[in-house]
Amino acid sequence: MRGNTVAGMVAGLISGVVFGVMMQLMRAPAPDGPGMPMMAMVAQVVGSGSLVVGWIYHLFNSAAIGGVFGWMLGPRTADRMGLAAGIGAGYGVVWWVLGALILMPLALGMPAFAPIRMEPMFPVAMGSLMGHILFGTVLGTSFVWLRGARRSSTLGSARSA
Repeated sequence: MRGNTVAGMVAGLISGVVFGVMMQLMRAPAPDGPGMPMMAMVAQVVGSGSLVVGWIYHLFNSAAIGGVFGWMLGPRTADRMGLAAGIGAGYGVVWWVLGALILMPLALGMPAFAPIRMEPMFPVAMGSLMGHILFGTVLGTSFVWLRGARRSSTLGSARSA
């Protein structure tokens, strides 16, 4: 089980970088100007305007979410790439609802589900949904790849002994 959790955390970091680049490129509307990168909005959750802080917070969450994936779902998906991709995509949708629609708006002083109820934020919310599905799919496939790489290296050293 510990191996699944660690593999999930590493897979979470991999998928977090992929999703993070997407968030860096996406712009959210701002009341006082042309908008801001989504990653800057992530930084605001922890009271900062720094993109570096946004990335650190995002990658911390990505590793934690990946670890939970490995712990809860790893035994079911460790050797099945297609299943892991599908379960990962669904897991991404769950985190979109929990994170992007409930927790993040509340942390920023908005009501839950505000991103899908506020017209200027709706396109950003849909981009975030796609990003969370991408995150989950990369998480699931990276998890299987990492678990497979670990098993292969263990088998390889056992064969050479």
